[in-house]
Amino acid sequence: MAIHPPAAWRGYVTVFGAVSTLVAGAVAVLNYQVDPYVTHQWGTPKVGQLRPSREKLGAWGKTYALAKFRPAIVYAGNSRTELGLPTRTALFPGKKVFNGGLSGASLGDAIAMVHHANAVSLLDTVIWGVDVASFSLEAGNTDFDRALVASDRFYLARRALLDIKRALTTDMTMASIRQLRGSSARTCRSSLAFRGQRDDVCVRDLIDEMGGTAKGIVPRLREYVRGGGPTAEAMAAFDASVGELCRSGTKVRLYINPTHATTADVLYHAGKWQAMETWQGQLAALGRRQRAAGCDARVFDFSGFNSITTEPIPQASGKRDMVYFWEASHHRVNVGAMILSRMVGGRDDVPADFGIELTPETVAAHQAGQRAGRDRYHLEHPLESAMARQVAAEGLP
Repeated sequence: MAIHPPAAWRGYVTVFGAVSTLVAGAVAVLNYQVDPYVTHQWGTPKVGQLRPSREKLGAWGKTYALAKFRPAIVYAGNSRTELGLPTRTALFPGKKVFNGGLSGASLGDAIAMVHHANAVSLLDTVIWGVDVASFSLEAGNTDFDRALVASDRFYLARRALLDIKRALTTDMTMASIRQLRGSSARTCRSSLAFRGQRDDVCVRDLIDEMGGTAKGIVPRLREYVRGGGPTAEAMAAFDASVGELCRSGTKVRLYINPTHATTADVLYHAGKWQAMETWQGQLAALGRRQRAAGCDARVFDFSGFNSITTEPIPQASGKRDMVYFWEASHHRVNVGAMILSRMVGGRDDVPADFGIELTPETVAAHQAGQRAGRDRYHLEHPLESAMARQVAAEGLP
């Protein structure tokens, strides 16, 4: 067997290293330029291009857009905020609005996004949606690398390095190739085209994939009742985050998301009603503490049983779609417009029972009204109530 001298081995290693570097560099340049997930785009034509309905790396695109756009009004929360709060609104004249909600976000993800927004922009108002079931620090959006959160004035420089590193991944390479070949499905636009709000066409496509609104009710109820919240650790982290905003002079509007009444009912049948009421009281107390410290902070509850959330589901109405909800868990933009009007001021046609301000003085009466509303719901909506009981029973020992 031939033995190669050390100089020959060094040559082989040098050639291998050079070729590997060239290949990696070419891949990085390709993916960075194509940017199939719009991770570092703002104000470019790529933002408006049609893309697959399932949006990937949303946290990457939104953290970059926040740093470039520097909005005065930021929405925070999970997919309910992202799908349901409109950024095209006349309620904030002359102010830039951005929807920072993230699909699959945990409370920890939302806290990180709010901290980032506060670091890269001078915020006038943060509008933050929360849910009792997901009010925990459990893992949420797995794409939200905390390195994406701004920590100093060199953020955009650091961010460029992160984007280059991300461009070396296999999944991004395959996505770039599919995009260049024109073989990837193109159905709707990135949320960045709507200043962070999800394109309704994307949502419609995903609902159709599930088999329609009726098919989506039970899976969403199961998903909702499995949530690990509320937890004491989450409340402490949330309180600290709101305090950080208040010290910056930011107005804060906190709201409990309006999910369909069946989600509140499934929590009741699962034995989680008392925990929910305790949590609501804690939110009311948080608002009072921050106001006492000089912060413009208010808390509203749009959940439970009211004229919007008790809309009949397709199984009961016989209709294909719902007016106010995509399915049991996500409300439509028309509801989001009512949420904003109630908290900020605007339309006068928002139902009186939709969006009750929570304070230590009002919370007891509100909760008593919700318990009465729940009992009426059981009588007036027997099909939905039976469905909620069945889903709750699946998770009971």
